[in-house]
Amino acid sequence: MTELEQLQEMTDQSRSIVFFGGAGVSTESGIPDFRSVDGLYRQHFKYPPEVMLSHGFFVSHQEEFFDFYRKKMLCLDAEPNAAHKKLAELERAGKLSAVVTQNIDGLHQKAGSKTVYELHGSVHRNYCLKCHKMYSAEFMRDSIGVPRCDCGGVIKPDVVLYEEGLDQGTIMGAVEAIRHSDMMIVAGTSLAVYPAAGLVNYYRGKRLVLINRSPTPLDSRADLVLSGSVGEILGKIQVNQSPA
Repeated sequence: MTELEQLQEMTDQSRSIVFFGGAGVSTESGIPDFRSVDGLYRQHFKYPPEVMLSHGFFVSHQEEFFDFYRKKMLCLDAEPNAAHKKLAELERAGKLSAVVTQNIDGLHQKAGSKTVYELHGSVHRNYCLKCHKMYSAEFMRDSIGVPRCDCGGVIKPDVVLYEEGLDQGTIMGAVEAIRHSDMMIVAGTSLAVYPAAGLVNYYRGKRLVLINRSPTPLDSRADLVLSGSVGEILGKIQVNQSPA
């Protein structure tokens, strides 16, 4: 039996799949990641990307923060790829119970997924620090300098910056989904970013599948490891009826 046939069999036998994805899911839609050869960490800026995307930098260098944010974090023309579309199809068929993502691009929702736990927030939610009025990603893209609300307050992206904690409600929802799943697919992540990567440890079942282009610390624990493109691999899965 090939690896793809094993993945198909596992998917057919499952009725509550949770997908845990990282930047490698979105790179296939043209969104750069941080750690690969062409990632943001390998590019040269006045300050390191992890500094410019920190809470402290947001507070002390707002003009430079938003300049970098608009240029590198807002990829609003990106479209869902085969992985996003297949996960939405699995959810519609009642096979997939949740997507847990480290990405902030909103592509899972754009593809049609409904239950998505965004561990690091979303560029599509932006709020005034003073009155909490919400603004769109398009508003942020089209603004100049430090974006400000009608009330005069600074508008902050609802993304988790370095030095900030993850939203506890989102974590709890993701943990519950993982605990109650009968299959977990982990894809497109180096599993190097904590505490998000630690959520995988809440999965206790069989059918732990890993899809990635390079080895990860989870490889030895996985029931099935596939190396390659997340979109190409998931795109070949047939969505069949769940077992009775």
